[in-house]
Amino acid sequence: MEQPHAAPSFRKTPFGIAAALLAVAVSAYLYLAHKDHLLALLPFALLAACPLMHLFMHRDHSRHGDHSQHRGGEDRDDTRSG
Repeated sequence: MEQPHAAPSFRKTPFGIAAALLAVAVSAYLYLAHKDHLLALLPFALLAACPLMHLFMHRDHSRHGDHSQHRGGEDRDDTRSG
């Protein structure tokens, strides 16, 4: 019985390798030719990273009813007696 062959990933195709090499070459050129501009924008990139990390790291908090994952998988009641 013949096994169907899965298509190779994009990175292993000739077009994918060429695209990766082009991306590396363009990135190197932009860095070497515009290093001063990029370094001047670095503080703003750090400031922009803060809200972006907040957005992506807190997106699972929309499910406020399910807190079992934060307590080791146990489903406990939040009320404390005594």
